[in-house]
Order: sequence, then C-alpha cells, then structure tokens
Amino acid sequence: MKTRLNLIHTIVGIITTLIFLVTGLLMRFHFTRLYESNHLVRMMFRSIHIYILLAGLLNISFGIYLSMSDSPPRRVTQLFGSICILAAPVLLIAAFFYEPVRETLERYVTLTGIVLLSVGTMSHLVAGLGRRAAER
Repeated sequence: MKTRLNLIHTIVGIITTLIFLVTGLLMRFHFTRLYESNHLVRMMFRSIHIYILLAGLLNISFGIYLSMSDSPPRRVTQLFGSICILAAPVLLIAAFFYEPVRETLERYVTLTGIVLLSVGTMSHLVAGLGRRAAER
C-alpha cells in the first residue's frame, strides 16, 4: 500500500530533478563567466550539480518503492530516514548558489546534504533488514 510519504518523495524527487535541469542551464549560460578561468569554482558547481541529481533520483526511487513497516520501531526509523532524504535536496540546492562563489574548499552545506542522504538511506536499510529478519 502506497502512503502519503511515497507521494511526497515522488513530488520532491521530480521537482529536484527539474531543478537539476535548471542548474545545468544556469551553469551553461549564466555562470560561465564566474568559472571560465577558475577550475576550482567550476568543479564545485559541477559536483553540487550532480549531487542535486542524486538527491532527486533517490527521492523518486523512494517514492516508487517505499513500503512502510507495520512495526512501530522500524516505521519510526523509516520516517527518520525519509525526513533526512527529503531535507537533503533543499540543502544541496542552497549549496549550489552559496558555496562555489565563496571559492573555498570548505563545503559544509554540501557535506550536510550528502550526510543526510547517507543517513536516510542507511536508516531505511536498517529498517528493511530488521523486517526481513523478522519475516524469517
């Protein structure tokens, strides 16, 4: 049975993937003068751009395949993971506009977004492994 959480993941994923396309166009036509002579800034724009795609596709995948557990502890773990995965695109999109222009390798906003994606995915993994062990 699909939940409202599936719909939220799907919508956030589609919006994030569309924003990935927009950031690509911005890099191509607007930000080129910012990084044409600075390879550090170019690398930062490109990496965050790809992270935005990662967050979008991960949300779409969870929207399609997420099946909430009947067990309250596993359900809470899944909810925590979903909140992390849903919050990550917001941080990564903000990082796209904030961090590269600072021209520093300290990328705390990007790091936080990637950590949220990792923690969220691992939370779903733990909840899923617990469910499979209980079924045996």
